[in-house]
Amino acid sequence: MKRVAVLLADGFEEVEAVSPIDYLRRAGVEVVTAGVGAKRVKGSHAITVDADARIDELPADLDGVILPGGGVGAANLAKSSAVADLVKRLHGEGKLVAAICAAPAKVLAPTGILEGRSATCYPGLEGELTGSSVSSERVVRDGNLITSRGAGTAGEFAIELVRYLVGDETAERVKGSVLQR
Repeated sequence: MKRVAVLLADGFEEVEAVSPIDYLRRAGVEVVTAGVGAKRVKGSHAITVDADARIDELPADLDGVILPGGGVGAANLAKSSAVADLVKRLHGEGKLVAAICAAPAKVLAPTGILEGRSATCYPGLEGELTGSSVSSERVVRDGNLITSRGAGTAGEFAIELVRYLVGDETAERVKGSVLQR
């Protein structure tokens, strides 16, 4: 069974976190939610989530990491050296690194992993994707890197995560079961 972490920091965009968690669990992927700073994390729309663990409690054998956006949430993720270290380690191991909304620009770009890669992010932040080939596509997959634009693309993003981790057949099954276009 594949295992991924979804990192949650105060101010995270709820739909960008919960859609991937839900779709991946439907696909049989073990998803560990990890709070950055604390296990109880408050989203950008005042929805509080009790994470499964803190980032420093994550198992070492992850198959990937997913970073929801939200302006404040992405900024809080970017402040954490533990987040940057995890992203760089998993990327270096060829594991999944996925980010949506502001997170590609605010969290991934500063780590240098977008250099020479295709990526997308929330409109208006494209200038921060330094060194990458910027796309206006709703979801962009470049090898082990998956990025997406925002809350309205969270379902498509989640399906691409399922496709990457467990294959086309499962992705199409989950897509059909939730009526995702």
